[in-house]
Amino acid sequence: MIRHSVICLLLGTLSWGQAKLKINPSSWQSAPASSTAFAKTLNPDSAMTSDTALDSPIITINGLCDTSSAEKGDLANCNTVITRAEFERLIEAVQPGMPARALREFALRYAGALVMTRKAEQMGLDKGANYEEQMRLARIQILSQELKKVIQDRVSQISDNDIEHYYRNNTARFEKAVMDRIYIPKTQQPPAAVERKPNDRDMQRRSHDSELTMKQVADKIRARAVAGEEFAKLQADAYQVAGMKIAARETSIAIRRTSLPPNQDSVMDLKPGEVSSVLEDPNGYVIYRVKTKDRLSMDQAREEIRATLLSQRTQDELHDIEESATPALDETYFSRRRKTMVGIGEPTTPAPEAQPKQLK
Repeated sequence: MIRHSVICLLLGTLSWGQAKLKINPSSWQSAPASSTAFAKTLNPDSAMTSDTALDSPIITINGLCDTSSAEKGDLANCNTVITRAEFERLIEAVQPGMPARALREFALRYAGALVMTRKAEQMGLDKGANYEEQMRLARIQILSQELKKVIQDRVSQISDNDIEHYYRNNTARFEKAVMDRIYIPKTQQPPAAVERKPNDRDMQRRSHDSELTMKQVADKIRARAVAGEEFAKLQADAYQVAGMKIAARETSIAIRRTSLPPNQDSVMDLKPGEVSSVLEDPNGYVIYRVKTKDRLSMDQAREEIRATLLSQRTQDELHDIEESATPALDETYFSRRRKTMVGIGEPTTPAPEAQPKQLK
């Protein structure tokens, strides 16, 4: 029970299976004493190398008794020993391939968790409905993660034929281009000083007029771009009309079709020298001019394709599993709970007589 509880604790606290190890000793504020107290129990020469015997102790926690020692009452001289084989099995379970620089910190945390777990068991915290429910949930989470690992291992067998087939059928995905790009803000900056504070109606009118002005500016700048004017000059003019007192950005960019928003990826269909129409951006307008076009070779795209296929196949298998059973919720229950949480139907402000009086 103690080992299973500790592994759940480490999985929940450190998220080993989903991310790289991030060492933050201060995050274990509940650890007994400090990390240095446990550092003394570790053998610094017992690195996980082939010249360390599998049955060699690499973590020794003096004062932490196993169940048999505790029952015999030999509390003064007992200790808990973790061998290299046990430690490596633990690493393989929580994060295969853990970086070598992280092993020592993990060992310290594991030792601290064992001490805390023993204390929790002595206090009877491993008994009761709440504990059992959390362990049931931990089991569900662990099994779900293990299933994902198995699926990823299975679908990771991607052949050269798979890569070639994907490349041939998705050539547009690997197009790249060098383009000039102009960004025109959608509205003008408000004047620095005004005679009076504008009301809502004035602000709406100014915003509307500003948007019309900048759309006209965008159309005129595109016409100038088609006529052959330099994009750097056009970008500077766009910022000036918008009232932006910042240096014009570099207009030349390298871009892939997959990195463009859906409403802008049509620019990849233009030929070198052609200028796009005025395209909408979230806060403005953009105009592109194609300088050069090219495509990644299959060898250049090989690892990208492998990662894409791995992700697609994993998601497809997980989707099929999830679709094999359909949850049905009692929406009345959840709606009622939501209303209760936000306090719908209850007064959100004090009654008039309870409100503080305004100072005159």
